[in-house]
Amino acid sequence: MNIQAPISSIMTTDLMVVQTEDKVVIVRDIMDVNEIHHVPVVNFNKLVGLISKSDLLHFLKGMNYNSYQDLMNDVRLKNYTAEEIMTEDLECLKPEDSIEKALELFQKNRFHAIPIVKDDQSLVGIITTFDIINLILEKEVSA
Repeated sequence: MNIQAPISSIMTTDLMVVQTEDKVVIVRDIMDVNEIHHVPVVNFNKLVGLISKSDLLHFLKGMNYNSYQDLMNDVRLKNYTAEEIMTEDLECLKPEDSIEKALELFQKNRFHAIPIVKDDQSLVGIITTFDIINLILEKEVSA
């Protein structure tokens, strides 16, 4: 694996995104149907946040479990917006940044997804630790 290669060579570009005003139930459904763990939040294609599976689970488990938990979670999913639970002020990379730079960010910050943006904050891709693992495994199998 050439860690000096640009992120654009391995980033995911076919993204599932939500708008800031979308309800959290849409985020949950996107994650469940597409089996993904990170959903970027955009406003007119400008990255404004990210919702991880951990963010969603934290949001849903914010109350002590009781017999009304499922009902309350359903109400919360339909009434809260993506903007209310997203993580803001994200570390981002540019398409021309190296895979090595992504690895350093993953190691330093212990998160699992990095949005890839153009200079004007337009979202163009995402890279996850899963992408890196797949790249390593592909190289090992073909060697």
